[in-house]
Amino acid sequence: MTTPAALSGDEASGTSPRRGVDQPGARLTSALVGTVIFLTAMAPLATDMYVPAFPQVAADLSTGATGVQLTLTAFFAGMGLGQLIGGPVSDQYGRRRLLLVSTMIMTVASVGCAVAPSIAIMMAARFLQGFAGGWAMVIGRAVVVDLATGARLVRVLNAIAAVGGIAPIVGPLLGAVILQLSHWRVSFWVVAVLGLAMTISIAIAVPESLPIQRRHGGGLRTFVRAGRQVLGHRSYVGYLVVAGSAMAALFAYVATSAFVLQSMNGLSPVAYSIDFAANAAGMTLAAAVASRLAGRVATRKIIFVGQLAALAAGLVMLVGALFFDTPLIVALIAFFVLMSAQGLIGPNGGALASAAVPDHPGTGSAVLGCVQWIAAGVIPPIAGLGGSHTAVPMAVLIIGGAAVSMIGLLVIARPAGRARQDRPSTSV
Repeated sequence: MTTPAALSGDEASGTSPRRGVDQPGARLTSALVGTVIFLTAMAPLATDMYVPAFPQVAADLSTGATGVQLTLTAFFAGMGLGQLIGGPVSDQYGRRRLLLVSTMIMTVASVGCAVAPSIAIMMAARFLQGFAGGWAMVIGRAVVVDLATGARLVRVLNAIAAVGGIAPIVGPLLGAVILQLSHWRVSFWVVAVLGLAMTISIAIAVPESLPIQRRHGGGLRTFVRAGRQVLGHRSYVGYLVVAGSAMAALFAYVATSAFVLQSMNGLSPVAYSIDFAANAAGMTLAAAVASRLAGRVATRKIIFVGQLAALAAGLVMLVGALFFDTPLIVALIAFFVLMSAQGLIGPNGGALASAAVPDHPGTGSAVLGCVQWIAAGVIPPIAGLGGSHTAVPMAVLIIGGAAVSMIGLLVIARPAGRARQDRPSTSV
């Protein structure tokens, strides 16, 4: 799964004219970049490693599908909140110290997940894990922006973004191996160990990149003021709906696919993880194709094709669930088409949202990231309302997400802005 990235508050408010200038003792080294890539990979790893174990988690903690899916809700709600406020607060108080604190909190929260005796404690630990992880991700990215500019900044950010296509492939496979050899709780011990390693990496490789003279006191107040401005822009809101609704459809799949393929169709955790990884690869490949088409095909058309594909996948799933007890082949094909469609919708919707508010790129990115993670968190318990032996709620949510995304594209986003919004520079 791709992960939305929020910019720092300096970028949001435009108050950092000296960004990209190296500070004494602070350089953009390969070790620093590797540490930020490590930070970026943690969110999909912390999510996807235990997705194959959902049926076992439900059994061990004496809960149903909705209870387990609420742990996803808690994590994504924390991620959204952490990304939203982490950048502005670090603009005011500096990067390094807050980054160290956030990774230490994430490590402790991961231990809490590993030893959680009940689903309620698991939810609380997952929220804290997500909040600290989101906070760390946005501050890590801000460190890069502090120390690089121009082509170098673009290259580094592209390398960091590439992790979004790799971690969701590795995560479920690693989780399946752990589940095959041990217990689902071990996956959280692995995340805790990675969090500790991350803290050590930050202590060694990440300097303070924002000296006192470049900090500002606006903090969250400045961010809120800019947020009101971007949310008053109709085209931005339209593309926000496009990307947020697509994320909702995506996580209806993430939250429910383990039950559909394992509980209902008998796939082993390893087989499920291989399929999950293949679907993530489909999404990554579709995003790469969309990137190659930039400048030759209008971005809005690419998004619309993705929306149609997602809608078709949802309709096929619904028919299969209502009349044929969700055959395995139907689920496999529909899931692959849905995930590939996300590669056409999500990145391009986010790019057009940012292009719609050129005066506030950081705020636009932060609000977009928050909305997407909140959407990812709200959907899982709804998808599980029917229990672990029906795909009907999931299919309805996929159809609804695709339909609402279309409304955002065709109705809310102003057609008058097409000429500007479809320029090659706004495509990804």
